[in-house]
Amino acid sequence: MTHTIEISDDLKERLDGHLEEDETYEEFIEELVSIYETEGRFLQEGI
Repeated sequence: MTHTIEISDDLKERLDGHLEEDETYEEFIEELVSIYETEGRFLQEGI
């Protein structure tokens, strides 16, 4: 099942700045979730 989420233009621009060449938003978000699940936190948390 596919779900659609809406993001603000500002967030889209921020995401665009972090995407690697030819990386999709889905791939990027999948990587973030994987890091969170593995580490139990995001890298910047607590800084």
